[in-house]
Formats: sequence, C-alpha cells, structure tokens
Amino acid sequence: MACIAKRRGRWVIDCYDQQGRRYRKTLNLGATKDDARKELRDIESKIDKGTFIPEKKTPLFSEVAEDWLKTKKHDVRQTTFECFTAIVKNKFGFFDNVKITQISIASVEQWIENMREQGVKFATVQYRIVILGQIMGYALRHRMIDFNPVKEAKKPRKKMGDTTKPQIWTPEQIKRFLEGIDSPLYHALFSTSVFSGARKGEVLGLKWQDVNYDKKQISINRTFNHQRLFSPKTQSSIRKIDVPPVLINELREWQLKSGGRGEDFVFSADNGKNPLREGAVDDYFRSILKAINLPKIRIHDLRHCYASLLLQQGESIKYIQTQLGHSTPNTTLNVYAHLMKDENPQAAERLERSIFGDGHKMVTTGGN
Repeated sequence: MACIAKRRGRWVIDCYDQQGRRYRKTLNLGATKDDARKELRDIESKIDKGTFIPEKKTPLFSEVAEDWLKTKKHDVRQTTFECFTAIVKNKFGFFDNVKITQISIASVEQWIENMREQGVKFATVQYRIVILGQIMGYALRHRMIDFNPVKEAKKPRKKMGDTTKPQIWTPEQIKRFLEGIDSPLYHALFSTSVFSGARKGEVLGLKWQDVNYDKKQISINRTFNHQRLFSPKTQSSIRKIDVPPVLINELREWQLKSGGRGEDFVFSADNGKNPLREGAVDDYFRSILKAINLPKIRIHDLRHCYASLLLQQGESIKYIQTQLGHSTPNTTLNVYAHLMKDENPQAAERLERSIFGDGHKMVTTGGN
C-alpha cells in the first residue's frame, strides 16, 4: 500500500508500481508533507495509467527519438528515412538532454517560438512539428508518458508572406528557353518537363515503354531520386499524362536518334542503361539560364509553368489534378489558387444565356 513517512528529517514516498515492484523516493530537504502527498498522487495516477517510470530509468528524448527512427526504417522510403534521421540528429537539440517525461506543452511551444524567431520557413516548422508529434506519440504508445504535449501545444498560424508563390515563366520565356537548347538529349528532356508537368524524378525515370505514340500519352510508373529508382509515393502519382503532338514527334525523333528500346531509359548517358545523373541535369539547366539571361527558376518550377498554362486555358481543376498527380483537387487549389482569376464577366454572361437564351431582354417592374 502506498504511503509517505518522515525519515531523518525528509519525507519518503513508498509504493508499488504497475509491475508490482516496490518504489521508494526520498524528497529533497525542505519538502513539506503536502509536497509529498502531491507527488504521491501524481505517481499513483501514472501507475493507474500504466505510464509510471522511476526517474533513474526515464529515457532522454534523444534515446526515444532513436528508438522511433528504428521503427520507421522499414516503413518509409530510404530517402525519407534519411531525411527523418537528419532532422532527429540536427534539429531537436532543444530536447536532446531532456527526459521524455519532462517535455511539456510549454517547452514544445518555446521550441516552436525559437524556430520562428530564427526565421525558419513556415512549411519547415510544420514538418518538424509533425515529426516531433510522431516521436512523442511513440512514447505515449509505449507508456513512457501519459499524454502527447505536441497535440496540445499552440501551433503557428500561416501569415501573409509565409507561403512562397511558385516562380513561373511566360510562354515567350519558355519558348526562348527551349530554343536555347542545342543538345537533342536535353531538348527532349526539358520539352518533356514543359509539356507534361512531370516532376524531374518522374521524367528521368521514363522508359520508352512508357511512351504511347498512338494515344499521345506518357505513363508515370517510377521516379529517379538520389541516384535510385522508386515506385511513385502515392497511387495518384501513377498516371497517364496527355502530351501535345510536338512532344510526341520530338520523342519519336529522339528514339530513332538514340536507338532506344522498350526497357531503355528515355534520357540516358549510357545507351539507355541508366537515367541521367540529377546533378548533370541541374548543371545543364543552370548553364542555359545563364547563357540566355532568363529569370532564375528551379527545374521543378517548369511543373508550375505547365499548371499555370493549363489554368490560363480554362482547363478544369480536376483535370489539372490528375495530370499533375496530386492526391486531391484541394492540393492543386492550395498551390495554384493565386493564379486563378477572381473575376470573370464572361461566366456571368453565359449564365444569363443558359437561362434566357440569346437575344432575350428581361423587363423588370418596380415595386414598393
């Protein structure tokens, strides 16, 4: 039975934990009987929940984070695991020497505030909060703590300027870019990026068997990142993209020139055996931008150029979503809402014609 007693001028807590093991703790000199009773109540509450761990055996946050990483190793892509590892080792120093039970709502909020003061981007802060939440969730599941402070902590709210708008070129700039490429290989590669909106890794992962000349489509079945091939992350990323005749004709010519066959990679420096190195593609892209003095954008921004052009043409959000491989139309809207027109008088006129037909003049009468 749990009790408190005074021995040699100090209060001592004596109880049995959830495993039936005896636990005794001598409080610091100066602690009162009320202090002892309060601490005993806290201990008994944790014992009832099955989360009590003696202080000497309570793990540090860094130890729990390492255990959490081990559970993720076989659940996520290697590149994602490497990203998790880098964040755990380099971005959680605020908690490293803190016992897992001592991480509170206040300490989580202070950590978040520190990142905001350091100018860490909103999306990066959100991502780190998610990872911290998963680590603390792991601790909760394993009865190291009795609640997850990350869930209760106040999260930062997105402010004006927190979201970086995608950088895009005009159609004239896109044309100048393609006209400035004299390599048949890179011209075909960047034409594919421009006219399909596929991600760089998806373009590099293309094989000739993924190109359907009759249907004027390319199929996304794999992606090439960090010098490794992967299946697309989500089911929606596995898709068929409609492409224009100009790209189909260029790919046909490039296949004849390169001698590529079904299992060969479309864009390769070794006769189709392996995709081009990402670094080589990045270097070539930067050299073209410098040579023709175009505004600096990333290769990924060619995807944004593609989406903006489809929006300007009036294509539906649902169609653009499926072409880009987004999981939902909301994802597409969140990224490209700023490119959508907020006024459209022609739509109002079409609404009128759909109800009254052409040439109808509606007469209204006043009333009191």
